Amino acid sequence: MADFVDQRVGGSAMVKEFGRKVFPDHWSFMFGEVALYSFVILLLSGTFLTFWFNPSMAETQYAGTFVPMKGVQMSVAYQSSLDISFDIRGGLFIRQVHHWAALLFVASNAVHMLRVFFTGAFRKPRELNWVVGSVLLILGLAAGFTGYSLPDDLLSGNGLRIIDGVIKAIPLVGTYISFFLFGGEFPGTHIISRLFTLHILLIPAVILLMIAVHLFMVVLHKHTQYPGPGRKETNVVGYPVGPIYAAKAGGFFFIVFGVIALMAAAFTINPIWNYGPYDPSPVSAGTQPDWYIGWVDGALRLMPGTWPWHWEFVLFGHWTLTLNVLLPALGPALILFTVMFLYPWIERWVTKDDREHHILDRPRNAPTRTGIGVAGVVYYCVLWAAASSDLIATHFHVALNDVTYWLRALFFIGPILGFIIARRIALALQRKDREIALHGRETGRIVRLPHGEFIEVHEPVDRYRLYRMINFDSPEVLEARPGRNGKVSGAERVRGRLSRFFFEDRVAPVTPAELEAAHSHGGHDEIETAESERASIGH
Repeated sequence: MADFVDQRVGGSAMVKEFGRKVFPDHWSFMFGEVALYSFVILLLSGTFLTFWFNPSMAETQYAGTFVPMKGVQMSVAYQSSLDISFDIRGGLFIRQVHHWAALLFVASNAVHMLRVFFTGAFRKPRELNWVVGSVLLILGLAAGFTGYSLPDDLLSGNGLRIIDGVIKAIPLVGTYISFFLFGGEFPGTHIISRLFTLHILLIPAVILLMIAVHLFMVVLHKHTQYPGPGRKETNVVGYPVGPIYAAKAGGFFFIVFGVIALMAAAFTINPIWNYGPYDPSPVSAGTQPDWYIGWVDGALRLMPGTWPWHWEFVLFGHWTLTLNVLLPALGPALILFTVMFLYPWIERWVTKDDREHHILDRPRNAPTRTGIGVAGVVYYCVLWAAASSDLIATHFHVALNDVTYWLRALFFIGPILGFIIARRIALALQRKDREIALHGRETGRIVRLPHGEFIEVHEPVDRYRLYRMINFDSPEVLEARPGRNGKVSGAERVRGRLSRFFFEDRVAPVTPAELEAAHSHGGHDEIETAESERASIGH
């Protein structure tokens, strides 16, 4: 049978080529696998739910088995969601599997992107793959929001009301877009069916396409790897896909599936029966959106209404420009994703480094990049916390206004502090590595020499750890240089300033001469002399 298929499709050559691909084995590479496996679980559980969910906004009277809701007017979409939860065998379990898998998909995707950023895996030739990953993250947010809104309960309806307000804040065309999307004045009659089409058809199809492109590029460019003995830019040290890695990956898929199933069985998430059907008049207090959407809601909560000036303007006597909604809803997301998409080319321009990179950086060896990443995480987390400002106030018995003022201050100060602290920690860790590489590990044992001197005994580190400490690139400042016409352009001046910002504070890697001097007889004196000479040259 295998020979029959092979003669007609030539599959053996592809299997042989792909089966010999080598993948490095490191725990941090598993986040991408978690994202892939959770998406597969989303497809499986979503297919089950599709058979019973009815995306209609037609009015009906509930007559199911959940007694507190009997006789309540609601949409058919909400009624079918309750039926899945209470009347379909295993329906509630699959609903919760789907929701937990969605949270894990976005979370693992985000952590995977952070791993790629902090280790410099986005550098040439993987810039486009970084863009594909960023698009996947955005698609994950879109898939999560469209699915979150489908039950048409009070919580999801309030989220859609916020989206309607943001859309209407768009100048000139906002009202028309809102009427088209909702099928009339909010809440309209078509929004659930349209979100359903996006959620089960369009967005998953694009996600599958992006995953295929991402995996194709991983195979094409070969996998990145952490520095270590025997690992070069021209090889990959690890295990082949078949049979070792395929078996490990298959086992890990069932582990991920099992953990999601355990969470779905043990922990309730999104209890739509507690909120009731959507009604535009009430607003539920103390409810929160899912974490990946909460940061946008937090930005809206932090935006000042009037002080120190009004944020609404009437243009030409007809068009109202509502910046107090438009800016927080679109501004933070545009800033974050624009920096994400452009960063590989920004760093490449600053460093003028056009080489291919297959060996990853330790985050401590790229202190400025690490600081920028931490600043982005703090920026996101402050907005995320702001989405729970009311719960923070009630749980900790503090004034809501005080919480808002502190979070507004942290929105601006937090990323700066995060950048400074993370970069200083990275530089301190580099200095520690340099000290250990030259003088060995402190053992804590104090001995007295025959002539009376007390010294601490240092133990040399093993060669593997030593290699990791000293074998890394440390770019130096590249000052602005004149072009062919002999003049320094404005863009080159900016690049020179950014280069100084990136690399002015650096810890030089240990040179072979310094290492040999440190490990030879009397090496401490030679090292101190070399360092004093370097310091005098620097001054």
